[in-house]
Amino acid sequence: MEKIQWKVEGMDCTTCALNIHKYLEKQGMKNVKVNFATGDVSFDMNGTRGEKELGMGIEELGYHVANSQLQIPRSKPFLSTHLRRFLFCLPFTVLLWLHMIPGIHIFWLMDPRVQFGLTVPVFLIGMGFFGKSAWKSLRNGFPNMNVLVTMGAGSAFIYSLYGSLTNQAAHYMFYDTTATIITLVFLGNYLEDASVKATQKAIQELARSQKVMANMIAFDDQHREQIHAIENTQLRVGDLILIKSGEQVPIDCKILWGEAELNEAIITGESSTIHKKAKDVLIGGSVLREGTVKAQVTAVGKDTVLSGIIDLVKQAQGERPPVQQLADKISAIFVPVVIGLAVITLVINLLVLHNFTPSLMRGIAVLVIACPCAMGLATPAALAVGLGRGARNGILFRHATSLELFNHIKQVVFDKTGTLTTGEFAVGQWAVGQSAVGQSEVGQSAVGSRAVGSRAVDSRTVGQSAPDRYQDGTVTEEEFKRIVYSLEKYSGHPIAKCFIKAWKTKEEIAWKKIEEIKGLGMKGEDKEGNVFRAGSWKVAEGLTADDTHNIYVVKNKGLLGWIDVKDEIRPEAKQVIDHLHAKGIRTILLSGDRYAKTKALGEQLGIDTVIAEQTPEQKLQTIAALNAVSPTAMVGDGINDAPALAKATLGISMSNASQIAIQSAQVVLISQGLKNLPTALGLGKHTYLTIKQNLFWAFAYNIVAIPIAAFGFLTPSISALAMGLSDIVLAFNSARLFVKKVE
Repeated sequence: MEKIQWKVEGMDCTTCALNIHKYLEKQGMKNVKVNFATGDVSFDMNGTRGEKELGMGIEELGYHVANSQLQIPRSKPFLSTHLRRFLFCLPFTVLLWLHMIPGIHIFWLMDPRVQFGLTVPVFLIGMGFFGKSAWKSLRNGFPNMNVLVTMGAGSAFIYSLYGSLTNQAAHYMFYDTTATIITLVFLGNYLEDASVKATQKAIQELARSQKVMANMIAFDDQHREQIHAIENTQLRVGDLILIKSGEQVPIDCKILWGEAELNEAIITGESSTIHKKAKDVLIGGSVLREGTVKAQVTAVGKDTVLSGIIDLVKQAQGERPPVQQLADKISAIFVPVVIGLAVITLVINLLVLHNFTPSLMRGIAVLVIACPCAMGLATPAALAVGLGRGARNGILFRHATSLELFNHIKQVVFDKTGTLTTGEFAVGQWAVGQSAVGQSEVGQSAVGSRAVGSRAVDSRTVGQSAPDRYQDGTVTEEEFKRIVYSLEKYSGHPIAKCFIKAWKTKEEIAWKKIEEIKGLGMKGEDKEGNVFRAGSWKVAEGLTADDTHNIYVVKNKGLLGWIDVKDEIRPEAKQVIDHLHAKGIRTILLSGDRYAKTKALGEQLGIDTVIAEQTPEQKLQTIAALNAVSPTAMVGDGINDAPALAKATLGISMSNASQIAIQSAQVVLISQGLKNLPTALGLGKHTYLTIKQNLFWAFAYNIVAIPIAAFGFLTPSISALAMGLSDIVLAFNSARLFVKKVE
């Protein structure tokens, strides 16, 4: 299916978003997402209707698809924004208010002909916007909030006009009510738009950083280097650029020459600088604090890291988490219900008061004060701030539901290698045959393994219960390194990187067949039919009783040697574990490593429960069992963690994780390390809390305001102002998340 992404203009409330959503689903479109806050609409085409035909349907609903490819004709209205409409209507409305101000006696303003003349321009502008939108929504069977405004303002105008035409103006003078409703609703819409845009601040800042000038390197016919200043949108993959001290990195690129100190706060939220050198990758949007580099463009447009983050955040904002479902159901029937309540208000008041005029004013007040926008805005406003702040601080939520899930997490499961430890391995001690070579000691705080490793020790102290069965004609040290490098080159495990870096050779083995077996390691077959394995002790089980090393290398049915690797605990790991305990969250260490080593690390960090010697399949079963007890978050980074990340209530991946682990996770900690995990946890909980507060206010406002208006305690004019202000309250409450302490 083709993925369509539109920018739709003219959505004034989330009822509009629901109407567009219903229309597209009715036309058979799949995976429809409509983001009222940003105007983004996306869906999958099913082939039954063309994109232009669907766009025309959206136009018929009263909205505009701002997509030049559709070539939908549309004339630009004279008053195209809520602010302009408000400013146009305000002078007429103020004149209509003057006769009501004590001490001001302008008798000619009481003339119904003057009031009619002052009201007509406002009424025409109002009906041109509210009336047109209301008619289109009714015609298509999706009534929106503008139906209420049109009925309220129209009723007051027609009632006043009837009094003027029948010479009963003294008893039917409500022209000021018509003008006030329209003017104040325009004001409310403008303030709502401004408030909602404020909630998009974090994403807008990221988007603004995408368009900058770049110093492109070119060469003349004498092969002399020339620098041309161009916009980064004109760059292509492979282009060379020069980045100088103090400049923003214009686009994703790789350093070819030079070194520099980078501030990646735009992506990670961390203000500290990071040293970058040749072959290191620079992320577009980061700032080069010191140094000068020449780099090659590696990604442009939608393929850049920053664009990917912005797109994911926008997609998440367009989703509706479970907490919003009740509000959506009510919003869908809200307008017909309010119209019914207004009619009931009119009839009951008429029966009680025996006076049509005040009864009508109360019915109009009910129409105008009702606010479906508040219920629809409750979730998008909070999500916009929560997701935006997360992206701005190095936390990427792939789905809106992830924020809500954080509120229920009772236990957090950690992988060991690359998660609690740095994952930056170095080759330690190793042995070929019976001879130990390399470093004389391995003294680091943690050691990793593929799946079932063990603690690193000096081989000279290892006691063996049975003789090791080494391969006849043991290979040389150089041949051993060549075998290991040739195998590990095809591995995606973090440990493999240290061998690729330390033992790189041009004389690698050309394998006839090579594969990575999860939980075991690498297996390769050469052209002569010899089978080589490099992995955990399981590959050497039966060949040696010494299970204390990280990597064992086997040829056919004989042991070639073993290798120990070094790793370190992340400096922030202990602090994060302590923070989770302070919040009453249980911590679990789940690893494929040997129990003794895993337990030692768990005790050092103060982790509650240690589960070791787990294959990927066993990890999956363990996560399923933990989920059955209480909602569980899993933090991991390796290929082995991908199934468990997908199975957990909430999967959290590190930024330097394997691609499959990132795709399996719902949350990605963009900045390296665990330091943003408490912030992610707190941001999820506080965003969910803000959504609940917003929904409470939205429901409470309508439940209380409508009866007050029905009993005559509010005039239509005051009701119009209250309706506009109700949305601003929600936007303000949501915006507090920008500065609120969430950890």
